[in-house]
Amino acid sequence: MEDFLRVGIITSTHGVKGEAKVFPTTDDKGRFKSLKEVFLLNDGEKLPLKINGVKFFKQFVILKFQGIDTLNDVEKYKGGELYVLREEAVPLGQDEYYIGDLIGTRVFTDDGKLFGILKDVMQTGANDVYIVRVNSEENQEVLIPAIHDCILDVDVAHNKMVVRLMEGLT
Repeated sequence: MEDFLRVGIITSTHGVKGEAKVFPTTDDKGRFKSLKEVFLLNDGEKLPLKINGVKFFKQFVILKFQGIDTLNDVEKYKGGELYVLREEAVPLGQDEYYIGDLIGTRVFTDDGKLFGILKDVMQTGANDVYIVRVNSEENQEVLIPAIHDCILDVDVAHNKMVVRLMEGLT
């Protein structure tokens, strides 16, 4: 499991005073109000950034970082991913998982056969959808809804998921 969890992506600048417009990748964008620091993934290095201000605009979070005071200062970080330490992450409920912990999980069918590897999670609103790269030479991807009828077991510690493939998914 990763020590860091992604909470957002800097999409652009906001204004001329060094604010960053951030697309949140967390379920609760209000969590930014309580954050004091995030880590910016920049050229393979995690740069700590202290948060001096938080505002909200539509689906975005506007962040002001200490020491970043101009449009040009924040411009170079566009596209950068923001992370928090795992211990600062929002606690999970039952049958909830951090997306970062699911990526790369081996997916097995309910009859025990390796089906593929979970490559990404699509958040649709109603329920998440798991994108699984199937064990085939064509690198085919299958979309599996993250519902109890399809997802029978998730074992993050052992990097394993068991699914029931509903008719029409494969």
